[in-house]
Amino acid sequence: MNPTSNPSSHRSSDARPAAARRGRILAGTAAAVALLGAGTFGAVSAAAAPAAQADAPAASVGKGLTRTTTHLTLAAATRAAQAAMDAAKKADRQVSVAVVDRNGSVLVQLRGDGAGPQSYESAVRKAYTAVSWNAPTSELVGRLGQAPTLKDIPGTLFLAGGAPVRAEGAPVAGIGVAGAPSGALDEQFAEAGARALGK
Repeated sequence: MNPTSNPSSHRSSDARPAAARRGRILAGTAAAVALLGAGTFGAVSAAAAPAAQADAPAASVGKGLTRTTTHLTLAAATRAAQAAMDAAKKADRQVSVAVVDRNGSVLVQLRGDGAGPQSYESAVRKAYTAVSWNAPTSELVGRLGQAPTLKDIPGTLFLAGGAPVRAEGAPVAGIGVAGAPSGALDEQFAEAGARALGK
């Protein structure tokens, strides 16, 4: 009998490569699972790293590298804004009032009944201008003759109606009023707000 015609010999010779192929497939799958597992472990380790770093103590800043500033409290800013608004109401004027801190951030803003839409933003800008230069904005208007480009500084408004609030001579806030028929009246109301903090 011709061995090449033996069906069993064909089966056994065909079975060996199939088994080898299955072995290679299983080995490749195991390697892929191992790699995926390693990647997952690495991702978990990386995700856990920031939490461990968060517990590390923060670095301390050396002496002479910081400064302390004084800021108006919200209660004081509210009192100043209300005093300015009351002064305007007493004079039968419809205005907007803004109180900003030393950095120009708005602390309190009031818009009176009937105040013009432009008065809201104008009050903020006057307050910011007053605190930035530590001077009433009516005084600052006079400086434009010598330095006309001052008016180009963003956020400022060189019109009467802004008053600075000082603590030990340093500006800590600004009060701006807008909407009265004249800047002189606006500033009168802003100064009434500033005076309310000295009581």
